[in-house]
Amino acid sequence: MSLLGRLFGDGSADTDGPGSAVDTGTGADLEARGHDQPRVGLFVDGPNVLREEFDVDLDDVRSAAERYGQLSFGRLYLDENAPSGLIQAAEARGFEVVTTSGDVDVKLGVDATAATVEEAIDVLVVASRDTDFKPVLEAAAERGLATIAVAPGEHGRSDALRNTAHESITL
Repeated sequence: MSLLGRLFGDGSADTDGPGSAVDTGTGADLEARGHDQPRVGLFVDGPNVLREEFDVDLDDVRSAAERYGQLSFGRLYLDENAPSGLIQAAEARGFEVVTTSGDVDVKLGVDATAATVEEAIDVLVVASRDTDFKPVLEAAAERGLATIAVAPGEHGRSDALRNTAHESITL
């Protein structure tokens, strides 16, 4: 049975990609770590997801991640020129907004990898269409985490992310 199947009992998460099966982690593992639900870390690549052509709602992104367990944190990464209205709207929806003057991808990748290594989460959800996050998903999977790739739409989906993650969702 796959990791996600073990986390959910029957593997019935609603997804659109084949993903790869991993046979690691159980409900007993979660209990041994002191929690009864998988802890989900959601990392959203704002510049690649929140584009006019995709019409993505942050509530939908959050709901997609929450299907996999309890959201430990949801972070939206934006560049320093992000409109203050977007930042306020994201914070009102419970997102921690991280702005950076450098490359958003680097900060998101470092933070997601740190959460994985520090064992702060059991499920890594990356919302992006950028193949730069493929190594982040691979590193998380190597450490026994379930990995989910969220695409902002059919024409915004990265096949590399979809094929690397255990599960994929297209909004």
